[in-house]
Amino acid sequence: MTALTHDAPPSRLAAGVGFAMISAATFGLSGTLARGLLDVGWSAGGATLVRVAIAATVMVIPGIMALRGRWYLLRASAGTVIAYGVFAVAGAQLFYFMAVGHLDVGVALLIEYTAPVAVVVWLWLRHGNRPTRLTIIGAVIAAAGLVLLLNVIGGGEVSVIGVAWALGAMIGAAVYFVISGDERNGLPPLTLAAGGLVVALVVLSLAALMGVLPIVVATGDVSFLQFDLPWWVVALLLGVVTAAVAYTTGIAATRRLGSRLGSFVALSEVVAATAFAWLLLGQQPLPIQMAGAVLVLTGVIVVKLGEKPVDRHHTPVTEPPVPVPV
Repeated sequence: MTALTHDAPPSRLAAGVGFAMISAATFGLSGTLARGLLDVGWSAGGATLVRVAIAATVMVIPGIMALRGRWYLLRASAGTVIAYGVFAVAGAQLFYFMAVGHLDVGVALLIEYTAPVAVVVWLWLRHGNRPTRLTIIGAVIAAAGLVLLLNVIGGGEVSVIGVAWALGAMIGAAVYFVISGDERNGLPPLTLAAGGLVVALVVLSLAALMGVLPIVVATGDVSFLQFDLPWWVVALLLGVVTAAVAYTTGIAATRRLGSRLGSFVALSEVVAATAFAWLLLGQQPLPIQMAGAVLVLTGVIVVKLGEKPVDRHHTPVTEPPVPVPV
């Protein structure tokens, strides 16, 4: 287990996994709720803006309190917070919601969750660890799984636009894992989550005002397989549960586990998202897609097993925060 657990001291592992499971379950519900809103006439931009606005409102006071007057931490890490808000919050959420408008929730999320491969590449470039043969084999396995997942062999129609949006969400997710796992800025998880949400809200609002991001909302009930919910209940769940709770617990988990192990445990979000989409939307995956999902997850695991440990003890204390891949 060395390749998977070296990022986290043993004393923090259990707590980190617990936070990661909560984060995965709450994040996993977001695609199903967003798809429900899209089906009643919302735009992806509208769902993203409302989700971020509600989450930012909930998180800003706790985020400020967590600083305990240490405003210098926020000033010193302004670039990190901005990058987190733009890429990991606004970009990842918007692109994922755009993707679920063209793909099944589980498929879109599995493509997004090839992010650990991108994390491995970034850590290789950042720390100079060349990928091992096992890492390359894992990447090939994951690629083969994506072919099955998209049902290319079975003759299914592939939404190129949907896949492109999902890949954009993958980049945002990779940024999320890298920045969330960096403890050198000293920012409390609540503050980083709140700051990122506020930045994302500003970016999305400006894009909407400029007409770049179409914002469409609709009233009425949102229909799921077993029940209907008022639109405002779905919006509140989307903002409070799948954003505020999910981001805070996700950052807390990655701080304890490290970016590689954190992104590995977070793969359980795929299971949660697929289960929610199946139960609430009736999006049952085909056998060939289930086989592809298994290959994708297997490939990501093999990639991680093949990675060499990063020796954090030799990282200078004065080293600047990890920059964001673009």
